[in-house]
Amino acid sequence: MTSPHDPLAWQRPDDSGGRPASASLVDPEDDLPSATYGGDFETTAIPRYDTAKPAASQPFGLLSDPEPLPYVQPGSGLSAGAYGSVAAPTEVGVTEDRRSGDRRGTQDLGLLLLRVTVGVLLVVHGLQQMFGWWGGSGIDGFRDYLTEVGFRQVDILAYVAAGGQIAAGVLLVLGLFTPVAAAGALAYLVTAILAEAMDAHNDARLSSLLVDGHEYEVVLMVVVAALVLIGPGRYGLDAGRGWARRPFIGSAAALVLGIGGGVAIWVLLNGANPL
Repeated sequence: MTSPHDPLAWQRPDDSGGRPASASLVDPEDDLPSATYGGDFETTAIPRYDTAKPAASQPFGLLSDPEPLPYVQPGSGLSAGAYGSVAAPTEVGVTEDRRSGDRRGTQDLGLLLLRVTVGVLLVVHGLQQMFGWWGGSGIDGFRDYLTEVGFRQVDILAYVAAGGQIAAGVLLVLGLFTPVAAAGALAYLVTAILAEAMDAHNDARLSSLLVDGHEYEVVLMVVVAALVLIGPGRYGLDAGRGWARRPFIGSAAALVLGIGGGVAIWVLLNGANPL
């Protein structure tokens, strides 16, 4: 048994005869590539943690370093305090159109009253002309009147005019397809005023056209034109459509179509000069 203090006991077995000439010590630098190596040193080297990390992103300390700002939930009530000024949360999903619509007051109620009144008048007048209800002339009397003022194709025109009034009036009451319904009513009223002017001219009382009861039709025509431009309001089946929220190009086109349609009906089916 050897002594632990014997230096020969801690030598390699082959050290007794001396170190062989072919033997070499293991050096860590032997693992490095040679000077002629053509590889990429940057992709194979492992950077040190303390040198590779940017200087601006140092870890937070436990005592002295400030904590990161918290995430502010909208409506959490977090005051500015030590974190500086915190921007107030913005309400998402509310457009300017909706906010302005909340300040319309009684405008929609007024539009509902105006729309229902005009619609009921058109329905009642159309039923008088179609069926003779409430002291009306009926379809025969309406046909005779159209013939008297010079219209052609009165058999078809009488049914179209009376039925169109009823349909337009019902749509106005419901607030459905309001620009189209108002444009149809406007075309009928334009033609009716031209016919009344023609009748007044034949009776030699054209100068009293607007003061002997016909001003009612003029006012009704202006109200229908205003409904085309303003829209039906919220209280109707068109409340979610563009011409109810913000009428613009479509309503202007419907106004032109209504006036032009009334004039075209007069020119094509009558052709006389009402003035």
